[in-house]
Amino acid sequence: MSGRHLAPDFTRGDVDTIGGYAAVHARPAAFDGSDGFAYSVELCVDAVRDGERAYGAYLLFLRWRRIGSSGVAGHVETPYLAWGDTPAEALARLGALPLQDARELLELRIAASEPVTPRPWWDAMRADDGDGGAA
Repeated sequence: MSGRHLAPDFTRGDVDTIGGYAAVHARPAAFDGSDGFAYSVELCVDAVRDGERAYGAYLLFLRWRRIGSSGVAGHVETPYLAWGDTPAEALARLGALPLQDARELLELRIAASEPVTPRPWWDAMRADDGDGGAA
């Protein structure tokens, strides 16, 4: 599959919100985390059935690999940030979150998570005992 560039369609939403950005650009927003990793963000919803709250929506930040083949190396997620009577309602409320607030939430989740210490490929290829991985 080859990459493609689509021109933004500013009629689709408010580009300064997390949901509007995704609609305008036809792709999720992405941020550089303070841990040195790139993150993309997805809006997610669960049935919560917690009292009067039927559905809860949260942000899932996918951490992308820096070394080796491209792909997801991990994730961090927020607690529920918005609720609704339907999944669409909860997602719409979460989608109105300003991009800057989403970035700040990412940084809070990075700070609260286990530290990730990415190693360069040459260190990752060596066994901890220094024998180059030979058995």
